Amino acid sequence: MTRAELIAYCLAKPGAWQDTPWEGDVVVKVGPKIFAFLGADGERPAVGVKCAPTREAADEWLARFPDDARVMPYIGRSGWNSLTVGAAIPDDEILEAVEESYRWVVSKLPKKDRPVQ
Repeated sequence: MTRAELIAYCLAKPGAWQDTPWEGDVVVKVGPKIFAFLGADGERPAVGVKCAPTREAADEWLARFPDDARVMPYIGRSGWNSLTVGAAIPDDEILEAVEESYRWVVSKLPKKDRPVQ
């Protein structure tokens, strides 16, 4: 899966939109909240997603893919991991992780900010 395909997958979610809050770094949001960090173009493709509601549960990714899953700086304590694309993690599992991150973020939005599905 390419970076462009991953961005397109994220943007296909209801209410999703692309932003660049930091110079060159692409994120995808739903309402005002980020559900996928995609980094800068030219970096090794990876996606930062909310993998679980707790750090302990998100650590399953680290155990399964020790070379390709990392705790995200600053927000990792809240269950966010960075998953390397095009390596040991199968594409379908990365897409499911994006889907799960989207669901977690949408579930925490106020009803007025949730997309119509």
